[in-house]
Amino acid sequence: MLLALFLPRKSPLPHSMAPLVESVWQYLITHFSEFQLATIGTFLIHESVFFLSGLPSIYFERSGLFSEYKIQKKSNTAEAQEKCIVRLILYHVCVNLPVMLVSYPIFRWMGLRSSQPLPHWSVVLSQIIFYFILEDFVFYWGHRLLHTKWLYKHVHSVHHEYATPFGLTSEYAHPAEILFLGFATVVGPALTGPHLITLWLWVILRVLETVDAHSGYDFPWSPSNFLPLYGGAHFHDYHHRVLYTKSGNYSSTFVYMDWLFGTDKGYRKLKALEEEEGSSKKL
Repeated sequence: MLLALFLPRKSPLPHSMAPLVESVWQYLITHFSEFQLATIGTFLIHESVFFLSGLPSIYFERSGLFSEYKIQKKSNTAEAQEKCIVRLILYHVCVNLPVMLVSYPIFRWMGLRSSQPLPHWSVVLSQIIFYFILEDFVFYWGHRLLHTKWLYKHVHSVHHEYATPFGLTSEYAHPAEILFLGFATVVGPALTGPHLITLWLWVILRVLETVDAHSGYDFPWSPSNFLPLYGGAHFHDYHHRVLYTKSGNYSSTFVYMDWLFGTDKGYRKLKALEEEEGSSKKL
């Protein structure tokens, strides 16, 4: 373990939730092996959350629902959307799943466990916060590297086939990029050796975050309107619609890395211009 704060404590969960969660977890570890839960279980959770959260944006585009919140007025064709779904299923089954199966021994060696007792809620929270901060840092530099000429042309351009992103395009990428930037997602859990339930929660939150960032919609209830430093769809949509050499906004979750290194200047100028135009229309 890296930090004392990440070590297990005696009281695992809020009292109202503890009996139910512990009972469900006991059922899982009784009927399935840790290998099955950590690999197939994680894969199924990822797929369920990803497609259930990502598919609505396709419906929104086709039906015109919530068009007033759509960031770009352009929409993807049905053929382009279907191509994305087919490729995603192929990549997930042929790349993601094998990686999960092969990497299990490494995570086990690094401290991953599934046994009772469950970790204290404060341990889970501190680890999740740590994962988000570390992932954002690693992702930022990896993403900037992918925008160099050779890597963009041969690898990252696949992800940018969709200049008007929708939720499912968040994981539409070259297999090499899936492995390269996927490292940013797993490095935190690999370093801390979390309980499996913490890993599952991290996967769920990370998937929801990246789907939101690629949704193409800036809703009044979007997290970016409530969470300080959170980028969200408007922040990342700019990255997709601008020429790759000038796009900026390389971070996955937060905005401070781009602000610190000056890679959000174009975005901030555009946002200021949009706000100015919006104010003028109200006059």
